[in-house]
Amino acid sequence: MCIEKGLKNVIKAEFVKRTLKMNGSIRLCFVAIAFGFVLIINGEPSFATTPEIADPPQTPIVADSPAESPEGDIMLDVYDIPDAPPAPPPFVPEFPVYIFYLGERKHDDPQLVTRSHLEILKSVLGSEEAANKSMIYSYHHGFSGFAAKLNPADAKTLKYHPEVIIFIENRKLVMQTTRTWDYLGLFSTPASCEGLLNETDMGSGAIIGVIDSGIWSESAVYNDNGYEPIPKHWKGECVSADQFCPSDCNKKLIGAKYYMHGLNADLKTSINSSVEHLSPRDHNGHGTQVSSTVAGSFVSNVAFPGLPRGSTMRGGAPKARIAMYKACWDVEGGLCSVADVWKAFDEAIHDGVDVLSVSIGGAAKIKSLDVEIDIAIPALHAVNRGIPVVSPAGNGGPRSSSVINVSPWILTVAATTLDRSFPTLVTLGNNKTLRGESIYTGPEIGFTELLFSTDHKDITIAKGKVAMYFEADGKVPMPDIVQENGAVGVIYVRNMNDLLECPVNFPCIFMDFDTASDIYFYMETTTSTPKIKISPSKMVIGERVASRVGVTSARGPSSISPAILKPDIAAPGVSLLTPRIPTDEDTREFAYSGTSMATPVIAGIVALLKIMHPTWSPAAIKSALATTATRTDPHGEILTAGGSAQKLATAFDYGGGLVNMEKATDPGLVYDMDINGYVQYLCSEALYTDKRVSALTGNVIKKCPCSSSSILDLNVPSITIPNLKGHVTVTRTVTNVGNVDSVYKAVVEAPLGFNVMVSPEKLVFDNETNKAEFTVCVSSGTHRVNTDFFFGSLTWSDGLHNVTIPIAARTRFIDNFFL
Repeated sequence: MCIEKGLKNVIKAEFVKRTLKMNGSIRLCFVAIAFGFVLIINGEPSFATTPEIADPPQTPIVADSPAESPEGDIMLDVYDIPDAPPAPPPFVPEFPVYIFYLGERKHDDPQLVTRSHLEILKSVLGSEEAANKSMIYSYHHGFSGFAAKLNPADAKTLKYHPEVIIFIENRKLVMQTTRTWDYLGLFSTPASCEGLLNETDMGSGAIIGVIDSGIWSESAVYNDNGYEPIPKHWKGECVSADQFCPSDCNKKLIGAKYYMHGLNADLKTSINSSVEHLSPRDHNGHGTQVSSTVAGSFVSNVAFPGLPRGSTMRGGAPKARIAMYKACWDVEGGLCSVADVWKAFDEAIHDGVDVLSVSIGGAAKIKSLDVEIDIAIPALHAVNRGIPVVSPAGNGGPRSSSVINVSPWILTVAATTLDRSFPTLVTLGNNKTLRGESIYTGPEIGFTELLFSTDHKDITIAKGKVAMYFEADGKVPMPDIVQENGAVGVIYVRNMNDLLECPVNFPCIFMDFDTASDIYFYMETTTSTPKIKISPSKMVIGERVASRVGVTSARGPSSISPAILKPDIAAPGVSLLTPRIPTDEDTREFAYSGTSMATPVIAGIVALLKIMHPTWSPAAIKSALATTATRTDPHGEILTAGGSAQKLATAFDYGGGLVNMEKATDPGLVYDMDINGYVQYLCSEALYTDKRVSALTGNVIKKCPCSSSSILDLNVPSITIPNLKGHVTVTRTVTNVGNVDSVYKAVVEAPLGFNVMVSPEKLVFDNETNKAEFTVCVSSGTHRVNTDFFFGSLTWSDGLHNVTIPIAARTRFIDNFFL
């Protein structure tokens, strides 16, 4: 036995040696186009870039692996194929599109706003005819600005026009459940007939705007059986275009528009009906999945192929209305543009949406003058009108500082797994059975020759065999490529990650290193041809399946503003069972992953909260979610974070924690904020001038706060101190939204080695006092060197409510010196 064990260790060591000789780089980011839906089984329940003034036009790199570009751009989930021909240089149009932001509207009449935009263009182009020909969009509802096709010289001249506040070059952007609601429902009392969903009539009356890739209106998830008339505040419409008519809308899908002029102007070949639906109709499925996750109607008798038949699937707010704004297109792997996205925001604000779900994001980049303005500026105008904007943290994880959508007015969502796994048993030729993970629902594959391949270039050697690839240090072929080259199945060896999409009825199995080394040991010691048998996947649900933050869910701290904690909250978004739009190829359901799927989960909950608390601001709603979230899963297990090595999750992985939708209805206290706080952020982090502030707020606020205002005092539901030297005192204000007469006491969990003091230690509220200010003094304690971040928390408790915010602190005794 000892000899056998020693031999096994030697062969395992050789396995490591051989696999580490492969060339390539670790690729761990997950699919940015993450389709989503909500499936209740057996009755249990990125698209953006960061702009900089005068940047040259950029075309996003679409990698061939589930990874990030060198700059951290979010990628489509396909694997590198070695020796691929170099990509052609990006197309640069003769007249690129430029965006000119002018701030808040100066006129209530949209026509007057547009007229002022044409006059600005006319001042450079010389005639009204030229101005009309140049302009592709006038942003005249939610804010003031325009997008125009110009030669670079004229654009540069307009950049310095006195009314132009921000100048942006248009950019191409790339696009970024199942048991979800039962999983989250485990936090509440199962037998209760009350709760957020029932008390809000399942979201009836709320209108959720979705900026995405369109919608497949015929899906049963958009049925309007039993719906009341459309809310009176709705001003939108359903446009008639290619394969889409106003009659495709109903009392569920009440709005559908599309925007393509900005993207078309920057493409070598314009989008045409041979590659896309030139209408709100969805062509790639992303928008359908997101919108159905946020507010899909109840659909009965739905099951994942080959797995137990479920009873019902639904969205987060199943009776809410949906308005789709198609700004992203199924060309070149999935593209949209800043100009089109801005127009979608502009009209959504005007149309009367109550919540915006925007599964769009870009690269996590270093601090720039305009702080993620591609999305942040139109989102700020929406939030300032009381419309919460929910967006993904991005799929750049597990890398630190990869989080996107970091502006404090955006509700930024991380993705977790569910308490569900899909074990797949494989049997070796020596009759030893091992466990992998996959979503394979085809027939059993009998004993077939097994090949361990280190040659990722010659995929044809796997023909008629099951191929095994080691992913830790190499570029491995995508499952569909392996299938096309005649393989019977494929095994990917890697650390615990999230599942990838695989072809229908083709087994692609994921195994950890230890299990795979047992297979390798068998292959090296067998005296006959190594063989393997693959059984169909099963599904396991419950407390024995650990929940974790998805490996590709982007992590904090924010590289732009490390003093503002991001992400804000986490929700299920990994390995979700979802339906696809009908195509000639397949109509069955598959599993997809990504923070863009966690985003509509939160957006649906936000819609319910807004109905229950119509006077709450977007900041109050975000605070309610963040301060009542949990650092454990519904079964009480502490959340971990996926990556090359599993670790306990921190606030940089999940923000406040995993959403607890029932507790968020009654948070007790909230950390509220309005435009004044957001201006403080812009002046501090983006170096906004008084002129910019005045234009952005429509002269409501004319100047930046005094220089003594600290970004650390921004009233967000967290405390993050990235550069602590000695001690610092921060200020926060809480508003009582619970019992009128209540007393809260402070409970501190100090970050390791730090000292934290709260003053006062008790907050008293009554009929005359519903707000209270307090200070938190954080000192370096026992630390005497530069440290990494340590985490703790501050909880205000009245015995009924526990209002918890994270504390993150890092010492910096030596400036500009890493650790």
